[in-house]
Amino acid sequence: MLKPVRIGICGLGTVGSGTVNVLARNQRVINARAGSDIIVEQVAARRDNPQVDMTSLNVTRDIFEVAKNPNVDVVVELIGGISVARELILEAINNGKHIVTANKALIAEHGNEIFAAADAKGVTVAFEAAVAGGIPIIKSIREGLSANRIEWLAGIINGTGNFILTEMRDKGRQFDEVLAEAQELGYAEADPTFDVEGIDAAHKLVILASMSFGIPLQFEKVFTEGISKIEPVDVAYADELGYRIKHLGIARRVKDGIELRVHPTLIPEKRQLANVDGVMNAIMVKGDAVGPTMYYGAGAGAEPTASSVIADIVDVARTLTADPEHRVPYLGFQQSSLSDSNILPIDEVDTAYYLRMAALDKPGVLSQVATILSDSGISIEALIQKEADDDEEIVPLILLTNRAVEKDLATAISKIEALSSITGPITRIRLEPLK
Repeated sequence: MLKPVRIGICGLGTVGSGTVNVLARNQRVINARAGSDIIVEQVAARRDNPQVDMTSLNVTRDIFEVAKNPNVDVVVELIGGISVARELILEAINNGKHIVTANKALIAEHGNEIFAAADAKGVTVAFEAAVAGGIPIIKSIREGLSANRIEWLAGIINGTGNFILTEMRDKGRQFDEVLAEAQELGYAEADPTFDVEGIDAAHKLVILASMSFGIPLQFEKVFTEGISKIEPVDVAYADELGYRIKHLGIARRVKDGIELRVHPTLIPEKRQLANVDGVMNAIMVKGDAVGPTMYYGAGAGAEPTASSVIADIVDVARTLTADPEHRVPYLGFQQSSLSDSNILPIDEVDTAYYLRMAALDKPGVLSQVATILSDSGISIEALIQKEADDDEEIVPLILLTNRAVEKDLATAISKIEALSSITGPITRIRLEPLK
């Protein structure tokens, strides 16, 4: 064995406690894989965690003490948040520490700055656990798919949203009801905005897109739409048409640039991704050489996420003991090779659509709708037209369209909503075949 690699862990919450426990339980196999002993030199935590045996740990309440500790080789940032975590990591880098982090928001929003600082000091930043918990998706794209020109990726990368949509489909429950249960079960925070409005998924998507396409991190350019407006009736109609509604992060290389978007999406029920249920995560990646591949597993939780954190610690340890001058590129491409590609605004995206509208039960309505769509170059691929009960004047009309540019569809929807035969706003959900 070579000289030990000493780590300092900042944060002893869910992921921090899982990391300490897995390191202790699997010490022998982890050290054998790393090629050196990995020693927890210091832990910073605001309070003790009853899930962890604290008796043998050197504990401080000051996270910055870890960043300055001359005996620490690697700082493991697991405190979450952005402002303090950014300050901690930059302080640690300035003190020559390598970094392992599970902080997707920090990498997505400040990764470019952090990587530049790390380059200047000759240290490594590793962040496998920042995306999809225990799924080794970062390493898969950066290393396993390095021969490929990535064409697109699509992922269920937020377990809370997937749990909600699964319950709505399987049991016909309302969004608000399932969200409340998700909060009781600990899947959703008291303020669930990041999960249900797609911000968490957008943080993860921008990291995956940068890894896949060799572009700088550009979180502000991700189109983000949540699931709070999805209704059980839409889930049921999608099922009737042979589709499932999933909240996807999608990144696609197209002729005019790159699409970065998070939104509810109809996908064919036979696709593997359509059958990922509950709190599980999955990412499909299509490379030009390998074709479509899928990566599935637990997207959160103490030990699944700790698995990815420790994998990064092992990678850093190998670098320190084998070739300290060689550092794996953070985003899979050399920093000098990153290209500032055009990120398409959502109104230029080309995809298919699910439309649901409430129409007066009288002849000619469908013809009017079809004419407006046709004038915009949009054809109807599938249709559900329900018959009205004897006492009903309004019936639902459900359409699937062919592929269309978003701004053209938006114009058509405005014209359809202006018809006297259509009542209320039209529900629109994007559709992806994932081929």
